Amino acid sequence: MKKKIVAVLLSAAMVFSLAACGGKEEKPAESGAAESTESAEKGGEDKGYTFEVIVKSFQSTYWQAAVQGIEKACGELGVTANSNGPANESDIADQVQMLDDVIEKKPDGIGLAACDTNSVKKSLQAALDAGIPVVCFDTGVDDAPEGAIYATVATDNEAAGAVAAENMFPVIEEQIKAATTDKKVRIGEVNQDATAQNIQQRGQGFINKMVELCTEAGKKVAVVGNEFYVNATEGKVAEAEAEVIIEVGVPAQTTVDLASTEAQKIMSKEDTIAIFGSNQTTAEGVITANQTLNKLNTDPAKGIIGVGFDAGTPQKEAITNGQFIGSVTQSPLMMGYETIYTLTDICDGKEVSDIPMDGYWYNTENMEDAEIAPNLYD
Repeated sequence: MKKKIVAVLLSAAMVFSLAACGGKEEKPAESGAAESTESAEKGGEDKGYTFEVIVKSFQSTYWQAAVQGIEKACGELGVTANSNGPANESDIADQVQMLDDVIEKKPDGIGLAACDTNSVKKSLQAALDAGIPVVCFDTGVDDAPEGAIYATVATDNEAAGAVAAENMFPVIEEQIKAATTDKKVRIGEVNQDATAQNIQQRGQGFINKMVELCTEAGKKVAVVGNEFYVNATEGKVAEAEAEVIIEVGVPAQTTVDLASTEAQKIMSKEDTIAIFGSNQTTAEGVITANQTLNKLNTDPAKGIIGVGFDAGTPQKEAITNGQFIGSVTQSPLMMGYETIYTLTDICDGKEVSDIPMDGYWYNTENMEDAEIAPNLYD
């Protein structure tokens, strides 16, 4: 497999004027639904800043890696950060309540990875009214109250989804070119949800790029399944007219078992030639589905081509064992790390802007490379 590395950049960097931080009484940490962590020894000058960070959940090692980055930055800067998150990324109401609770505590700043970007807008207005700066990480919030979000630390998820499609397409290209309206081929995609902006962008990025590549190969594409992704796709045709079908499954909740159920529905169809799991949970759902179906293979003549996103032990093993051709990884540790540095800069009166994070295609050929290996958390 050809090695391919991509630095995926945010499309724009918005620079905001800064509000003063600090001087607030430190509050004790409160336990969240899943876990609460606080910085330990501080290696830098103690600035006295206290931040609240809310992740999407502690369900996956992705968010555990982000907290490691948060703690590392706290130790370097001499600040404190309390990290909390709901038990599950589908627990949107729980996360909103956590955000409202930390706003009441009046911390020096808030780091937020929103499960549902629409649901947090009212809370962001409350943070703005209270003079509390917010830095989003992992996912931005479109149409947030003006001035509420000082910076976003995130991967360009649309571009990252496209990377998955770009690396999948050459492997299945001959099957796509041979497809007809009478003998269609199906490409599956399992997304953890259709509400979080980063997942929306990532899932749509994969679809858009695959539609583009198939169209260039002279094939018409239909998109079926989840209504959000069907409606968001341009250039699609009706299923009856298509030679290629992209089927999108979204589980009712973000769990490996439910993601596996969605993957099984797609992988059980005789015309399925490939499948993409758009985050750690859904990629592991695809792997779990394969334990029953035994259809994944890196040879398109022998089975279904699998591609994942993020990392984790099951996904890395799927690549080394010849079930996935590869995956795209982000750097959650550095997202957490840069979030604390950005919040500290705000409180120090410095200008801040969006921080683009890199994403990488990895497979058996480059998993040990220096620029990739540190991002392959377990």
